Amino acid sequence: MKKIGIIVTLLFISLSVNAQEKIEWMKFEDAVAASEMSPKMLLVDVYTDWCGWCKKMDKETFTDPSVIKYVNETFYAVKLNAENMSRSFDFKGKKYTEAQMAAAMRVNSYPNFVIIDPTLQNITQLSGYRTAPQFLDGLTTIVDKGFKTK
Repeated sequence: MKKIGIIVTLLFISLSVNAQEKIEWMKFEDAVAASEMSPKMLLVDVYTDWCGWCKKMDKETFTDPSVIKYVNETFYAVKLNAENMSRSFDFKGKKYTEAQMAAAMRVNSYPNFVIIDPTLQNITQLSGYRTAPQFLDGLTTIVDKGFKTK
């Protein structure tokens, strides 16, 4: 009977660990530093606090296990608030706020996902709300067309 209790306890712990799995969001400058150490693409989720579709992506798309797995394996994931003028960081010798970086990446609609290659030179965008399958399809299409890690 004691063994069954231990097995059930381990099962619950295992399920709760899996249930807590999530996208490993980073700050922009931390993702850049990580990519310089171990090259990987950056996926930048450019959002605003008032964007309802952004919140829907957070709640539905970014909690999908297949999205979590693909994003964590393929990218350094970044959350960037397109209206945040208070938090700043350095990138390529210049100081940016999150809002200035969003503008520099020419983001003007939300949600918007900026994909930056491992050399931090080339970018492309995937804009608009997407369900998990649509989001994965969009990302894999971009990755398969040449945004591969080196």
